[in-house]
Amino acid sequence: MACALAKHRLPFVSIQRHLLMSKRLGAAAAVLLAAFAIAGLPPLTERATAQTAAGKQIPRMPDGKPNLQGIWQTRNRAAYNIEDHHAKLNMPAGKGVVEGGAIPYQEWALKKREENFVNRYKDDPFSKCYMPGVPRIMYIEFPFQVFQSSTHVAMTFEWTNVHRLIYTNGSKPVEGIEFWMGDSRGRWEGDTLVVQVTNHNDKTWFDMSGNFHSEALKVTERYSLADADTMRYEATIEDPKVFTRAWKMSMPIYRVKDMDRIFEYQCVAEGEEASGVFHREPKTWYPK
Repeated sequence: MACALAKHRLPFVSIQRHLLMSKRLGAAAAVLLAAFAIAGLPPLTERATAQTAAGKQIPRMPDGKPNLQGIWQTRNRAAYNIEDHHAKLNMPAGKGVVEGGAIPYQEWALKKREENFVNRYKDDPFSKCYMPGVPRIMYIEFPFQVFQSSTHVAMTFEWTNVHRLIYTNGSKPVEGIEFWMGDSRGRWEGDTLVVQVTNHNDKTWFDMSGNFHSEALKVTERYSLADADTMRYEATIEDPKVFTRAWKMSMPIYRVKDMDRIFEYQCVAEGEEASGVFHREPKTWYPK
């Protein structure tokens, strides 16, 4: 009987109804229901109720879409290396966020990544105050704030006031232009915001360890609320010039509750001030 049920894959509720209404199979029904209970499989009705309850707990916009607005920040070490890594100078050890563990580089690209790692302190574009690109901007150690309407999702980042504008109005990406932060076009799939990011340049890294891509990069992001204060972030990476196949990274991003606004970190200005290049004009600048 179990084989027959598995073969036809009847819904659990239908199995219950069929077996309990059959006098001839009454004993078998009791055995089967006991087996489901022992296996710890809740009836579909219970699981559906639990999923519905979870969906009601997340904040929503007037149009019913999940409300992603607020200040968010990661709590991982992906900014240093998206793969598992030991501690190095200016790099704390950390667990990776790449599913499967290792990035599937082509042979030549793996050698290039190793060269980047050796020269990371002088070659990392981020250390030169260039925009981090997507997805790196999402997991650097600076918070960001989300604003949302029926046609757009906007993100503004504490780091150098970088921002992203994700169009959810059905518009198409522009052609023939490369962007440091890519061109983001989103759509809702149920309660998940799916964002296609294209038109990248080849000048950004995924982290400070030299993981890199070409201008052929395509990033597919997925944002979904696990609860009111936890957002699940996934990014599928495609770049046939650098990788042997598509691969994915994923991580939770947490709501920041002790801030009512993000602050400012101006990378170029801070660097110039520290080196003495930036001159404070007393008439227009706050005293030290």
